[in-house]
Order: sequence, then C-alpha cells, then structure tokens
Amino acid sequence: MIYLDNAATTKTAPEVVDAMLPYFSEYYGNPSTIYGLGASCKKAVNDTRQIIADALSCKPEEIYFTAGGSESDNWALKATAEAYANKGKHIITSKIEHHAVLHTCEYLEKKGYEITYLDVDENGMVRLEDLKAAIRPDTILITIMFANNEIGTIEPIAEIGKLAKEHGVLFHTDAVQAFGQVPINVDEMNIDMLSASGHKLNGPKGIGFLYIRTGVKIRSFIHGGAQERSRRAGTENVPGIVGLGAAVERALSIMEEKTKKEIALRDYLIERIEKEIPYCRLNGHRTRRLPNNVNFSFLYIEGESMLIMLDGKGICASSGSACTSGSLDPSHVLLAIGLKHEEAHGSLRITLSEENTKEEMDFVVEELKKIIQRLRDMSPLYEDFIKSQK
Repeated sequence: MIYLDNAATTKTAPEVVDAMLPYFSEYYGNPSTIYGLGASCKKAVNDTRQIIADALSCKPEEIYFTAGGSESDNWALKATAEAYANKGKHIITSKIEHHAVLHTCEYLEKKGYEITYLDVDENGMVRLEDLKAAIRPDTILITIMFANNEIGTIEPIAEIGKLAKEHGVLFHTDAVQAFGQVPINVDEMNIDMLSASGHKLNGPKGIGFLYIRTGVKIRSFIHGGAQERSRRAGTENVPGIVGLGAAVERALSIMEEKTKKEIALRDYLIERIEKEIPYCRLNGHRTRRLPNNVNFSFLYIEGESMLIMLDGKGICASSGSACTSGSLDPSHVLLAIGLKHEEAHGSLRITLSEENTKEEMDFVVEELKKIIQRLRDMSPLYEDFIKSQK
C-alpha cells in the first residue's frame, strides 16, 4: 500500500503509541482527584500543555484540550459570537474554509449574525484589500484558515492578524493542517485563537486543542465540571493528551528535515504530472503551499472512478476533504478558485508523509497515466474534444 492521504489522517507514530500505553492501564487515575494516581495524570496533562505552549510561543494556561479540530472551531466561533454580541454581530471568513467553520457560520446566521464570505484568488489566497474593506465597526471576529486542507495554499496569516489587531477585531485561525507542519508563533502573527488536531501530525484521533489568548472573553462550550479551568467540562482524555504531546514533540524535532524531504517529493511529483499527463491543472499556490500537498484537476474524467482505480493499485488518495468524501457535489474550494464543475469533479489530492519515497512517486505517476487515459477513452466529452482539435 502507498498511503498518500495524510491530510485526511496520519499514521499514529510508534513512539506516540508507546507514550500513551501506560495511561490506559497503569496511570489510569482521574486528573481531578487529589491522590497520587490522579496527580500523576494531572502532571502528564500539564506537561503536554507546556509542550504545545512552547510550540506556539504562548502560555500553557492559554491551551485548552478538546476532542479535535471541529470542536475547537465550533467553540471559537459560537462562544465568541455569544460573548461579543453586545459589540456586534458581524463575522468575516473565507469561501474556502473547512466545513467545521462554514457550517458553524451558517448556524450563526440563523441566530441573527451576519457573515461575510470573502472570495479568494485563483490560487486560493485571501486578498488583504478585500479583508480590509469588509471590516466594519460591528465586526467581532475574523476566522481564516492557516492553510487549506484541499489545495494546500498557506494564507497570509501574519498580515491578517496585523489587520485584525489594528481594527480591534479578534482573529481565529483553523491551523489543523498547518500545526506541526510549519512554524507558528501566535504573538508574532497576532493570532487570538487557534484550532489544531492530533491525528494530523501522527498523533491519536479524538484529541485536539484550542489556543485562547489571555484576555479573550470566550465562554464555556461544554458545561458540567470544572475541568480546563471551568471552560471545557468533562474528564480529560489523558492517553490522548499524552499522545498529542508526544506527537507535537516529534513533529517539532523532525520538522526541518521532514519539510525538506516532502517539498522535494512534492515538486518532483508535480513536475512529472505536468510534463506527462496532458490537460491537467495544478490547484493551489505553486510555492506558498504546504510541504506535502499536491492537488490536480484532470479534464474529461470523473474523480471517484480515478480514486477507485488507484485503490485497486494499492494507492490511497482523495479528491478533497475526507469530511465530504461521501458527497456528490464538487469541492467548494475548487469552485471558489474559479474551476468549472466538470473540472472540479476530476480532482486528485495527494498528501505526502516523510515515509514516502521517490520510487513510490514514480509508480504513482505511471499508474495515474494509465488510469487517466483509460477513463478518457471511455469519455464521450474527451472524444468530442479530440475531434474538435483535428
């Protein structure tokens, strides 16, 4: 098997599993208890809080553990909207956000909030002049993702944060795809809230966090006990938190080497596909993109058939977000960057890991060439196109 869907989820690293195991059956206490068994678990939770804080250059008390990126996004948007409703009910986001943000914005619209959905350019980049023009006196929140989960484009986060700060508006970023992949400093980038998820950086599923800058007046999202400084009730997922900490330490220690390797493989794969497969389009910014992301649209084919045929060759890839893989609708991200429906339907997202090799990329390109040609040979649209070229 050649696994090329690391934006959907990553393999839990062996050292992460090793770190977690004792907290299932040996150190199994509740961190809220005062005896030794609970205290050892509380220490493990706080150790991870410090690891994440060091990674973001923030304070450990600004890190709140959640069940993952979607919960963190929901919490940031809903609780901020509620807490700052007296100041205004206007929120700014982009048309290419993850559905955890877009669907939450739709929910808030039903509650009387006004949402501005910014257009992006052909590379998926938010235009700063559009953002500046959209800010109003009643704007309470800007939420723009750090890097897009489908096309890999990295947004101008520091510039967005600077604009938000100048206008006294809170800034949240969904950094689920970026955290652990690229360096992030929340102070330098003027980020007030940041969402991340463990399973995108070789950690376990079901654990994530929300960074909330001190002074942000955000309220509880889950009510009950006094966990997470009374802001997020529920007994802490200690094994998951420990695994997240181990995954963050691992990601930081290998980031430079991993990035270098992934960029080399990414660019090699892009170059071969563009040279050897006609009528294709690279989606996303050519250089300002995640190190491991490759996204192409191939004309005159249907993406789902391509994925099934790749799977038959032992290649795991996707056509977009894993959260919408059951949908027949074309990617909202690809439509937002200007692709037609038929172009968006023929998309392929490949997301690499440090374990992938150049030999695997060669195999993928050779198989992809055959698959696309076979699908085009069955396509009446492709036949008509070829006839029109003669």
